[in-house]
Amino acid sequence: MKERRGAVTFTGNPLTLLGEELKPGAVAPNFTLLAADLSGKKLSDYKDKALILATAPSLDTGVCDLQTKRFNKEAGNLSSALRVLTISCDLPFAQSRWCGAAGVSNLEILSDHLDLNFGLAYGVAIKELRLLTRAAFVLDEKRTIVHVQIVPEITHELDFNAVLDAARRLIRV
Repeated sequence: MKERRGAVTFTGNPLTLLGEELKPGAVAPNFTLLAADLSGKKLSDYKDKALILATAPSLDTGVCDLQTKRFNKEAGNLSSALRVLTISCDLPFAQSRWCGAAGVSNLEILSDHLDLNFGLAYGVAIKELRLLTRAAFVLDEKRTIVHVQIVPEITHELDFNAVLDAARRLIRV
């Protein structure tokens, strides 16, 4: 497994990301994640949809909370041709509780806690913490990655405008 030492930082301290760094133009790797009901969700479950795949270290932290609420708000205004998925290593039960308390219902929250399947395939698993770094991937309906954003300092926010602009270009909203 490829290790990318110092690829991101947490409060200025370097961390190691596991897996290959994905670039725009690459075919998105398949994944299996857990939904709230513990069923498996795969990339192939989202046929004919453009996707925003947003990763967060833990929903129950300040920046992750803000990020997920922002994507939830934006998802309510986007075309049905686009789905927004938020992925973290939080347990599905904790994700469900957080979503209920936060009023998040316009996007799908999925868990990578079981085996870091997504994190390793997309190169966003943090070796030292067994969490996912803050990142976003925009995929077209054919599963080509059209936009990648990995936030260098995981306590900072994503550039939401860049992610949303890339998604809107795909669906012409």
